[in-house]
Amino acid sequence: MHPTLPADAVFSIETLHDNLPAGVVVHGADGRIVSANRLAQELLGRSETQLLGAEASADTWTFVQEDGSPLPPEEFPANLVLKTGRKLSGLVAGVVGPGGTCWLLCNAYPEFDAAGSVRQVVVCFTDCTVLKNTQQSLEKSEKRLRLVLKGSTDAPWDWDLVSGEVYYSERWWNMLGYASGDGLDDSGAWRRMLHPDDEPMIQEYLGSLLPSQRDGYSLEFRLRHRDGHYVSVLSRGYVLRDAAGNALRISGVNTDLTERKENERRIYELAFFDHLTGLPNRRFLIGELDHVLARGRRSGHYCALLYLDLDNFKLLNDTMGHDLGDMLLRQTAQQLRSTVRHSDQLARLGGDEFVVVLEGLGPSPRGAAAEAACVVAKILAAVGQPMQLGALLFKTTASIGITLFDSNEANIETLLKQADLAMYRAKADGRNTARFFDPSMQDAADRRAAFEAAMRDGLSLGQFRLFCQPQFDSLGGVVGAEVLVRWQRGDHELIGPDQFIGFAEESGLILPLGEHILKESCLALARWHLDPNLGRLKLAVNVSVHQMRDPCFPAAVAAILDGTGARPERLYLELTESVFAEDMHEISQRMHELRSQGICFALDDFGTGYSSLAYLKRFPLSALKIDRSFVRDLGVDPGSASIVEAIIALARKFKLDIVAEGVEEEAQRDFLFDGGCSSMQGYLLGRPIPIAEFEHAYGAAGIGHA
Repeated sequence: MHPTLPADAVFSIETLHDNLPAGVVVHGADGRIVSANRLAQELLGRSETQLLGAEASADTWTFVQEDGSPLPPEEFPANLVLKTGRKLSGLVAGVVGPGGTCWLLCNAYPEFDAAGSVRQVVVCFTDCTVLKNTQQSLEKSEKRLRLVLKGSTDAPWDWDLVSGEVYYSERWWNMLGYASGDGLDDSGAWRRMLHPDDEPMIQEYLGSLLPSQRDGYSLEFRLRHRDGHYVSVLSRGYVLRDAAGNALRISGVNTDLTERKENERRIYELAFFDHLTGLPNRRFLIGELDHVLARGRRSGHYCALLYLDLDNFKLLNDTMGHDLGDMLLRQTAQQLRSTVRHSDQLARLGGDEFVVVLEGLGPSPRGAAAEAACVVAKILAAVGQPMQLGALLFKTTASIGITLFDSNEANIETLLKQADLAMYRAKADGRNTARFFDPSMQDAADRRAAFEAAMRDGLSLGQFRLFCQPQFDSLGGVVGAEVLVRWQRGDHELIGPDQFIGFAEESGLILPLGEHILKESCLALARWHLDPNLGRLKLAVNVSVHQMRDPCFPAAVAAILDGTGARPERLYLELTESVFAEDMHEISQRMHELRSQGICFALDDFGTGYSSLAYLKRFPLSALKIDRSFVRDLGVDPGSASIVEAIIALARKFKLDIVAEGVEEEAQRDFLFDGGCSSMQGYLLGRPIPIAEFEHAYGAAGIGHA
């Protein structure tokens, strides 16, 4: 009898317990059964005597999982709750007995003692054998349906609009490269795999379909394949609605359109592309030029049409055969593809005639002509490379006609005629060249080409001379120099860097020019090593962003140092902040590689760019150069003085040397030295002089002071 409840209350609880519509079994802390109600005895097929004290083990019970496999003893409801201390809900398990398998839906709950330990576990279960048998029957029906669907190339799917649940058939996943949708087949899977460009269209279509009374649907869209490409599908099906016309479900099938799309693509290529080179043909180009003109009207920028014809192609075709001629055309097309931008239009008109359309060349005719001339130079160089035609190494050239146009010139045929006329002028002028339809632009292009040729000759003739501007410390002693370059074109013509460095960077000549300057500088350092005065100096050499982009630059610098015998710790490479606008990780890696050789880095024009503080932390810098614009305004603009003081303080914090450039007045020098600037350069202290004069002036035989 219960110690606190009256006898009739206990009787009522026990009666209720025995008449519950569920089996109830209570397990003690050791897992043994301590009580079982009447329905539990019936469902488990054992008497109360047989149940009391029974263990929850495989020796006592045979439980199976929903798929018919044995249920491990550690996953028996009582054992699981005793182990975890958490309740268990909704477990379906089968009890195997002499009369067959009885399927039970089980829930189990822990009861805790005062110390928080599990005192006993209550397991409740109901008979779900009928439901389980019905489920198995449905599974057999579904299996038959799946077998039927496997024979179909279409992929069924179903979307319950009320619950949001989506069913995907196995074929649906197979169509996208998956064996099944395990782990992916949630209701939002099809939306995630939808091509981003198709999503607005799907939203609009559903927004129109669902509120309407239409029962059928049909639309095309793209789904992402496991390999990353997109599969075009045609989805067709039925919309189930209730009596009020509200959409309840959408069911249908997806048909793979890959083969149909491939056939459409082949037809399109036959109509708009050249079968020999794979380039767009004249028909495609005419249609695309309409779009080019429309884009030009929006941007206000000039475009250029280039008409290219191979020189002496007919002679090759007639003497060596059409097979070699076709090979030459294919290789020329490939060279053109690799030279022009992806945004430019490239087409073969027929024979050996090609057209290139350049967009976005700038708002001014002169600037656009210069941009077009740069591209044309690259095309002529690419086409002029020797090509392997079977056993024959053949070199050809091309003549190019150029016409510029803007949004006001909309006659496409006229543009083609203008470029064609300019191309024939190039032929008449000796071939392997290009001519503008506008004579004034041609003059500018000629001047540019002549200047580039003169620079190349100047490099080969050693006309680019090194000058040095000295750098001094607070006591007036020379501590270093910055290398500057001048172009000695003639006996009395000395050209400053502002007139050719920009062009060198545009034309690509900055790489050989930079290598020349660096090599001559290292030769100077090697000479200075033997001089007691010059051997203490550091030499700063400006490095272009184009050099830092070159992955071979560190190896090239190492080769120069090794070949000249220069001491790397005396070499300072000066960079401007424009270098860091490139791939910062790549530039940082390159700088660290050079720094490991012993070379130092100085950041030029500090304070005039962006993110300067981040550079100090991330890159291996040894010195900062205060830009001349701040030095010039010292004593005039209080803001410049504050900036200079802040830069000096910052450099001290990071243990960096300071070099101030552009010092032209005594007051500027005094301010900088009083502020703690370690070294400076400028016309007040010393002008740039030829390197030989610098060596004479500041070597052991010279004075060595400002």
